[in-house]
Amino acid sequence: MEKLQNALSKARAKRQSAGVVPSASVAAPPKPGGVVKPPPMTPGTLGSDKAKPKAKRVSAPARMTPQETVAARWATLDPFEPDATLLQRNLVMTMNAVSSSNPFDMLRTKIYLLMKQHGWKRMAITSPTPSCGKTTTACNLAVGFSRQLEVKTMLFDMDFRRPGVARTLGGRPDYDTRDLLDGSASSRQQLRRLRTNVAISMVGKVVRDPTQILIAQQTADRLDALEKEYDPNVMIFDLPPMLASDDASAFLKNVDCALILARAEHTRMSQLDTCEHEVGQYTNVLGVVLNNCRHVESEEYYGEYD
Repeated sequence: MEKLQNALSKARAKRQSAGVVPSASVAAPPKPGGVVKPPPMTPGTLGSDKAKPKAKRVSAPARMTPQETVAARWATLDPFEPDATLLQRNLVMTMNAVSSSNPFDMLRTKIYLLMKQHGWKRMAITSPTPSCGKTTTACNLAVGFSRQLEVKTMLFDMDFRRPGVARTLGGRPDYDTRDLLDGSASSRQQLRRLRTNVAISMVGKVVRDPTQILIAQQTADRLDALEKEYDPNVMIFDLPPMLASDDASAFLKNVDCALILARAEHTRMSQLDTCEHEVGQYTNVLGVVLNNCRHVESEEYYGEYD
C-alpha cells in the first residue's frame, strides 16, 4: 500500500514539474491589477441562439412648407368658369385685358397699392343707397385680380337681403356664405375658385334678418380662420348699402377699409356725406368712386361755351 501511495506521489510531482495541470483543476485567479478579457461574442449569443436581423431604415416623408400647404388648399377648391356672354351682359369686363377693362384695371391697381402700403387685407364695398353698382364693381375687381396670378384674392357676398354676386357671375352655390360662416359647410364645400388665385363665396338664398349673422363673433372668428387658412393678399366684401339698413354697420368692424360707390345723377351729396361719415365711424375710408358717369368728349365740353 505504501509503495502504491509513493508511486502516485512521485507521478503527481513529475507532472507538476512539467507544467501539466489536471483537467479537473480550476484556473488560478488573475494577479492583482490584471484584466480578464471576456470571450469573443458571436451573433446570437446574447438572449437568443439565432442572430437578430438589423432594423431597416425608413425615410420620413418630406414636410410641406407653409406656402406649399396654402397652395394645396387653393388647389382643392372646385373650379368656377363663368360664362363670357353672361359676364358681358352684366358689365363684368375684366376677364381679359381689353380696352373696356382699363377703368377697372386702374382702380384695381390703385386699391392694391394703397392697401399694401397700409398693410391692409380686408376691403368692404358699399354705397349710400341701392343701384349704385357696388356688386358690379366688386365682381370686376375680383375677376380682374384673377389675371394677377401672384395676388390671392377672396370675394364674399355679404348682402344677404339682395345677393348679387351669384347672379352677376352666373354661379349656383350648393351652400351659401351663411353656411360657411356658421360652420354648416367647410370652405372646400362652399368656395369656388376662379382660375388659380381667386376664391368666391356666393349667396343663393335671401336672408330676411341678416344682422345677427353680420354682427356675430362667430362670423369674425370664421373670417380670421379663413384668412389664416388661405393667406389671401386681398379680401373683398360686397356689403349692403349703408343707408338702407344697419347690416353694413354691423359688419364694418371686421374690415380694414371701405370703398364707397356713388352713382352719378342718382346719389345725392347729402347721402354721400352721411354714408362717408357712417363708414368712418367703424373703419378707414379708402375712397369714393363715382359710377355711371357720362363720358363727354373735350370738343363737346368746350363747345358749350362757344
